[in-house]
Amino acid sequence: MAESTLKGKKVLVMGLGLHGGGVETARFLVRRGARVVCTDLHGADRLKPSLDALKGLPVRYVLGRHDPADFDTADIIVKNPAVAPDNPLLARGGRVETDISLFLSCSPSPLIAVTGSKGKSTTASAVHHILRRAHPGARLGGNITVSPLNFLDDLRSCDPVILELSSWQLADLRFNRAFHPNIACITNLMWDHQNRYASFADYEADKAVVFGNLNAGGRAVFPDNPYGRKWAAECAVTAVLVGAEEPSGLGGPRAWLDSHGRGLYRPEIPAGAAAEAAVKPAPEGPAEELLPPRLRVPGLPFRLNALFAGTIARLWGCDDELIREALADFPGLPYRMECFLESGGIVFYDDTAATIPAAAAAAVRSLDRPVILIAGGTDKQLDFSDFDSAAPLPKRIVMLAGSATEKWLPCIRRSGGRVEGPVADMNAAVNAALAVAAPGDAVLLSPGAASFGMFNHEFERGDAFKAACRIKNQQ
Repeated sequence: MAESTLKGKKVLVMGLGLHGGGVETARFLVRRGARVVCTDLHGADRLKPSLDALKGLPVRYVLGRHDPADFDTADIIVKNPAVAPDNPLLARGGRVETDISLFLSCSPSPLIAVTGSKGKSTTASAVHHILRRAHPGARLGGNITVSPLNFLDDLRSCDPVILELSSWQLADLRFNRAFHPNIACITNLMWDHQNRYASFADYEADKAVVFGNLNAGGRAVFPDNPYGRKWAAECAVTAVLVGAEEPSGLGGPRAWLDSHGRGLYRPEIPAGAAAEAAVKPAPEGPAEELLPPRLRVPGLPFRLNALFAGTIARLWGCDDELIREALADFPGLPYRMECFLESGGIVFYDDTAATIPAAAAAAVRSLDRPVILIAGGTDKQLDFSDFDSAAPLPKRIVMLAGSATEKWLPCIRRSGGRVEGPVADMNAAVNAALAVAAPGDAVLLSPGAASFGMFNHEFERGDAFKAACRIKNQQ
């Protein structure tokens, strides 16, 4: 879609939101001369940060409701990813777009697309951290709360763009001809978002959109597990499998963590050796080492995410030494195993982005000290058994009130977890955690559930946790 086609068009932004996508979409459309209306079911009080960011722009707002007449007269509707694609209002207006599709239709840049149930933000950010050393103009956006429309006007054709994409964003791109990544990555597939999907297969199908239309000569990166091997067989380009254990079986490009935690990479077999590799195990020649000995965030999940990132960077053409040096100083991300405070010998970690039980289990196992875990929240129709084996590990588990907690508590108790709660707010949770914490312990927020009800979103939950911990440690 040519940018000039927006001039004078009535464009309806459905779902202004709080994470920046709606704001940047409105700004982009105003710059292109569109007549912009923003509509959201939430009221002005909740949307105040977004409204403040758009102050002074010629935008009309319809808040606390949607007016069907706006949809009937819209030339283009730009939907928030949280708006279900089968929402009947979408069928009333003109062409349906998203901020991602608008970006793709205008971007001159090569694209790396990263998705996954967990680890996609860390992996995409680590790729960006590496690539900036070789390509200072490399940019990062998407589900990571940075709309790529924010940096579209600054891009050159040589600047790689890394997009972190959710399953919802990918569903909106299913038939988009402008979406053809040079490299596509799925970090993993876990039980998530079953309050949105009719089946797990539907969720997987949306994730698989990421590799459905790769550029000729492109590459895909998948986990070395049954899902990843299935996707590799379906993929029209060469796929690299990344795993936490050394691979076995037939040859092919691989990356893995060996028994010492080293991140190793074996590149594609040269074309002349392809026939031999099809019937023999992978050659035992030297593998390239992509990870430094130490990373700045503890735990296997982070190390595996770093290996995904290093593999993507290696496929992009970065050399091993540059990759290792960049990953050695990659600090990780806020809200994801973020070590934000140490006081009285107690270390505090914010992992609020762990919104499924498997992620909470991985966070508990990542720490080499006694853990007081704060968990619980709102249910997404998930299976809580992924946490069962980790339930006995924390010194104490403090549960926040919510619909997930009601279902999860009996499972934790049956599995041997030492649990208390549910508690009504974050201050009460931190008080309960500090009552049993001792020097040498870690207080960890890794909820394993959504935040809605008690908080507007998981980042607000993480901020509340950090604020409560800092206040208590100042008293």
